Amino acid sequence: MNSSNSILRTQRMGPLLVLWLAGCLSGTWAVDRGNFKTCDQSAFCKRQRALKPGQSPYRALLETLELTNTKLTLQLINDNNKVRLLLELYRLQGNMTRVKINELKPLKPRFEVPDVLINDPPTEPLSLLSRDENGVVLSLGADSQRLIVSAKPFRLDIMEGREVLLSLNSRGLLAFEHLRIRKDTLLCNYFHLSPLLFLPSLKAKEDEKVEDGMWEETFKSHTDSKPNGPSSISLDFSLPGVENVYGIPEHADSLKLKATDGGDPYRLFNLDVFQYEVFNPMALYGAIPVMLSHSAQRTMGIFWLNAAETWVDISSNTAGKTVFGQMLDYVQGSSETPQTDVRWISESGIIDVFIMLGPTPTDVFSQYASLTGTQAFPPLSALAYHQCRWNYNDQEDVAAVDQGFDDHDIPYDFIWLDIEHTDGKRYFTWDPHKFPQPKDMLQGLLDKRRKMVTIVDPHIKVDSSYKIHNEIRSKGFYVKSKDGGDYEGWCWPGNSGYPDFTNPEMRAWWASMFAYDQYEGSMENMYTWNDMNEPSVFNGPEVTMHKDALHGNWENRDLHNLYGLYVQRATAEGLIERSGGVERPFVLARAFFAGSQRYGAVWTGDNAAEWEHLKISIPMCLSLGLVGVSFCGADVGGFFKSPSTELLVRWYQTGAYQPFFRAHAHLDTPRREPWLFGPENTALIREAVRQRYALLPYWYQLFYHAHHSGQPVMRPLWVEYPQDTATFSMDDQFLLGRDLLVHPVTEEGARGVTAYLPGKGEVWFDVHTFQKHNGAQNLYIPVTISSIPVFQRGGSIISRKARVRRSSSCMEHDPYTLFVALSPKRFAQGELYIDDGHTFNFDKQKQFIHRRFSFANNALSSRNLAPGSQFTTFSWVEKIVILGASKPSKATLKTPDGKESQLEFEFDASMSVLTLRKPGVNAGLDWTVVLQ
Repeated sequence: MNSSNSILRTQRMGPLLVLWLAGCLSGTWAVDRGNFKTCDQSAFCKRQRALKPGQSPYRALLETLELTNTKLTLQLINDNNKVRLLLELYRLQGNMTRVKINELKPLKPRFEVPDVLINDPPTEPLSLLSRDENGVVLSLGADSQRLIVSAKPFRLDIMEGREVLLSLNSRGLLAFEHLRIRKDTLLCNYFHLSPLLFLPSLKAKEDEKVEDGMWEETFKSHTDSKPNGPSSISLDFSLPGVENVYGIPEHADSLKLKATDGGDPYRLFNLDVFQYEVFNPMALYGAIPVMLSHSAQRTMGIFWLNAAETWVDISSNTAGKTVFGQMLDYVQGSSETPQTDVRWISESGIIDVFIMLGPTPTDVFSQYASLTGTQAFPPLSALAYHQCRWNYNDQEDVAAVDQGFDDHDIPYDFIWLDIEHTDGKRYFTWDPHKFPQPKDMLQGLLDKRRKMVTIVDPHIKVDSSYKIHNEIRSKGFYVKSKDGGDYEGWCWPGNSGYPDFTNPEMRAWWASMFAYDQYEGSMENMYTWNDMNEPSVFNGPEVTMHKDALHGNWENRDLHNLYGLYVQRATAEGLIERSGGVERPFVLARAFFAGSQRYGAVWTGDNAAEWEHLKISIPMCLSLGLVGVSFCGADVGGFFKSPSTELLVRWYQTGAYQPFFRAHAHLDTPRREPWLFGPENTALIREAVRQRYALLPYWYQLFYHAHHSGQPVMRPLWVEYPQDTATFSMDDQFLLGRDLLVHPVTEEGARGVTAYLPGKGEVWFDVHTFQKHNGAQNLYIPVTISSIPVFQRGGSIISRKARVRRSSSCMEHDPYTLFVALSPKRFAQGELYIDDGHTFNFDKQKQFIHRRFSFANNALSSRNLAPGSQFTTFSWVEKIVILGASKPSKATLKTPDGKESQLEFEFDASMSVLTLRKPGVNAGLDWTVVLQ
């Protein structure tokens, strides 16, 4: 829900807020760009962008080089102002390199991001191959990889053989604004008071310029006091041979990132953006400073570990010849080679960058997961359908909507309550008139094996009669203003305090508030939604917190993009603790950072009921998946405005094949439960939702793999077809795992879509008709309003559950149908993963089933992939459908006890589909079906 959504329900907010909201709401249904900074309005971005490529002032002092078992250290000097920096280079396990640059002797410590890396990344030794006065050459171990440090100007090159993979500071845009004492204006032209390092020579005039915005900056009516002065950092990277870069979410833009020459850079700064526009580099709710580069030869990643406001410039060039000084005779390619140049600019902190060298997409995902962890494994029910709006009015409304799903035979698992369910926007409470008996309501849902999510936002009503506020204030857990008092701003409750989630004691206390005896009315089937966690401050600069607000010793400026991660983390930990560490949590959050994948799901925020917003949901979720966050979705139907029935149906059909599947709508929109648009549309929506439920075994297996290996659930085609250049900029279709290709219909009035089926020599089967199509072709598909183009890869086996019931929990013991899609070589394989669906027992007690299905030599077999695990299931295999089959004379089921039985089968010769009826074997056991 957005900061400036409605002037309804503002009676308790006071006249200032009502005036502010009214001002925001007047005018058009589009983002007010004037509320948010451009690079030119962000002083540090403007200063850094004014630097032109060319001669870098930085020189490596080779005599300071030290090499230990774990790292290389080397001092750099800025020849203009004589300030020294310390460079640290690490070769990390798993084909990664880490580069850290900080001031050698800063005036005071500079912020280094905590809590994002899951451990101190293990290192491998670097070895020195050669050195002279121009630089040094180090071995990175594998595949003749070299790291070349050039001294003057300083630059780094990573090479493999004679190929340059990546260069740092090759355009000379390294810039490190050192901390300094604010100068007396009379002295400023004569003395440079440096960080107590040394007395600089009076010739070093470079730093004497005091520019606007260095020590104070005003945007609209807000002044940022900047007590530490200028502290920004910048570094450029060149990627020879690369034309395609991806990632750095969150932006409402295409999957393949665009060059930013002539416009603003991509901005990473968590903001509550009202009515965001599509195809735009503006910052949105979350920020993950990870970029992937891809070519037919190699995939790599750059992880810029900095939580301050960050801008990323991208430009396309051709790689000129680059000679690395006299000691090297390497020359980088011809001048015709394409090249992408990337420049990162952050307001504060240090340079701490991880270079993930791939070389395959899978390798990069594994490398990034080894640094920041993998996607939390959600409860199975969280992968089902969620029904939400701002707001379900009261307990009777919840009961009526719940019953409506049953009356119309549409499954759902979660119903959601937005801010109006609370007592005057006091989180952890219930409106005593609308929700007088929350446990009765939750029990009614539990009886149907359904669940609820309630919203708990991280702004707390300043009210001396509110327990939560009193405890946070008395414990000193609020973020402080620059003057040391509790920071306060306006949000939904009116005047609000903002808990300091960067404080581990605050997070532990917050987590304890989710205990069943603390959160009154809560039960085990109630989960949590953290909205507004950028944080949103209605009357703050850019609708967020002042940068000079204090989190302990650090300014919000230093760690702004981390706040949302900490909120989601503390909430997830609370849900785990309330169950004694047994139950997996489910927490949805709007703001996020690198590592947020460990704590739950995210969504694309306050979108609109427009076709362009439906389309953009695909690249937005694909971008998140590439950088670790697989559990992503968009508000089905669009949050703002009212969708046409066609748009609503198409959105359900698209959302049913995206990881997080939730309908949501704004307070001011007409109701849009799935049965309110006539029986034909109800049937279309029902069918889309039922397709989701039938496919839940496959979704669950994909999330199990994402949790174990960091591989994305929803993938661009190039991830699986990395040499197929036709796929590199495709973002209107996608893969789920390796084996399902989805091309949703996202054009109004569409009569057909053209899907690209990849893979020369491969085949794909339409999952609805079983029609076989060859790979490596553009396939025109005529569509009607009921069409959802989905294809299964030949060579795969996918499990479904055909008996769709009112919720996923009701289907727990139901049987499986296996869909075996044969490759042209008449081979297929797939997996099945089963556990209890909601606890950590899969991990702590190895209670799960993991099977491998293989079809080869006319036999289909099931074997155990996890011999050490223990779990039993009541589910059995009720049907096997083999696509691309030929007719057998008989089908024999063989079990390990030596028993054999003949199976009934049907063969459709026109489609080459063989259906084996009722094998009847338990899904957790070994068995083989032989076709003769």
